[in-house]
Amino acid sequence: MKHSSEITMKERHLAIVLLDIIGSTAFVQKHGAQVAAQWFQVHDRLTRSLVYKFDGREIDRSDGFLLSFNRAIDAVNFALHYQRTIPKKIKLNTRIGIHWGRIIEVQQSEIYVGAGAKRVELEGLAKNVAARTMSLCQAGQVLLTKEAVQVVRSRTNIHTPKSVRYACVGLYKFKGVKAPQEIYAVGETMQSLQPPPGSEKVTRIGGPKHIRKKMRDRKLLDWLQWLYHRLCTIAVIVFLYTLLKISMYPMMRPLIFLPYDMPMYDSAVEFIGDSWKMVVRDIKEIMYESDK
Repeated sequence: MKHSSEITMKERHLAIVLLDIIGSTAFVQKHGAQVAAQWFQVHDRLTRSLVYKFDGREIDRSDGFLLSFNRAIDAVNFALHYQRTIPKKIKLNTRIGIHWGRIIEVQQSEIYVGAGAKRVELEGLAKNVAARTMSLCQAGQVLLTKEAVQVVRSRTNIHTPKSVRYACVGLYKFKGVKAPQEIYAVGETMQSLQPPPGSEKVTRIGGPKHIRKKMRDRKLLDWLQWLYHRLCTIAVIVFLYTLLKISMYPMMRPLIFLPYDMPMYDSAVEFIGDSWKMVVRDIKEIMYESDK
């Protein structure tokens, strides 16, 4: 029986997803190869079930997965449902990077697949960008490139969580990529939306230091904390103003443990007061002249 050795290459747009288990090597060293292999197999079965559910395709597997999706919204939904469920079950931290771009899809011939080659391989810069994006992620985070956000942000379906939110986390320079990359986070919690620092192969150029909740996202506890902080600020201002006013009257100074006689302080207060009156008077004169 003859086997074709031809390789088919096709250029197309895909959502490239890189999923990584954080600290997998340390996990193996701590628990041993046998136990670690059992845990990783549980993880892989759960992950593959989600990949199938969201019409994805497994390209490769090592400490995580290289996946592709025909639609970016399916990639995002997969990542959100994965981070919501699987890490809790396997007690391992994970991170996911998503990029939408042109990629060369290589279909290997049967003869090479029989020798152990992957049936489908992906080649091109888009895979590297997705990998760099994933390397930025903190534990439990999903990061997307600007290209991925542009094709997915306004699109949702029945699988998209209602509480999902996107946030621009900054501008980064990827090693080996000329143009700086605008990176976004997507998630259901404020922790998952926080800007990550740079990494060994990614330099942070700039962006927000912290992502805050929008007013529509705040719950009762958030509003109580907001009110508490502002009341504390007002109380401190009122307290300092009261101390200042008391210190200006010699008869009241003992109430705040100050001496009755403070000539240098009184002179300074008088000088500031006279200077302020002169400034106010000059402003009034200027305004009066301009009205003529």
